[in-house]
Amino acid sequence: MQQSESISELATALCSAQAEMGGAVKDSNNPFFKSNYADLTSVIKVIKEPFAKHGLSFVQLPVTSVGGNGIGVATMLMHDSGQWIKSEYLLPMDKVTPQGAGSAITYARRYALQALVGIPSVDDDSEMAMYRNEPAPVAIPHKRVSKALMQSCMVLIIEAETSGG
Repeated sequence: MQQSESISELATALCSAQAEMGGAVKDSNNPFFKSNYADLTSVIKVIKEPFAKHGLSFVQLPVTSVGGNGIGVATMLMHDSGQWIKSEYLLPMDKVTPQGAGSAITYARRYALQALVGIPSVDDDSEMAMYRNEPAPVAIPHKRVSKALMQSCMVLIIEAETSGG
C-alpha cells in the first residue's frame, strides 16, 4: 500500500462515508459454484453517493505482474484535499487470453474496491438492504459501527500518522 504524506482528511471523509454505506447486495448468480455474489455494479452503487457527498473518488487501472502471467488492478482512493491511498491486487490468469485478462481484471476491481473502502457483501436481494442516507426500515436488520468506535479509530489513525507509526 502507498499513500500521500498525510491521510487525515481522507480518513475523516472515508469514516463519514462508511457510516452511510451498507453492504453490496449479492444480486448476481454464479452457476458454476451455485452461489450469489455482489458484482462490481453493486459495489459501486453502495459507494457512489456517500463518496460524492464527502469528496471521495477512486480510479482503478489494470496492472500486470513481471512476466505477464498475473494481472489485476491498482486501486487509488482519493480525497478532494489531494490526499490518497493506493494498493495493487494481482491474480494469476487461468487463461492467458483477452477474455481471461478481462475476467481477472473485473474480479480484481470488485474485490480490491470492496476491501479498500470497507464494505461487505450482503445476502439480501433487496435494494432496501443498502443503507442510503436514511434509516433502514425496522424490518430489515443491519449492523452499523458505533460513532464512538469510529471516532476512536480516527484518533488512532491520526496519532499513528503523526508519530510515523
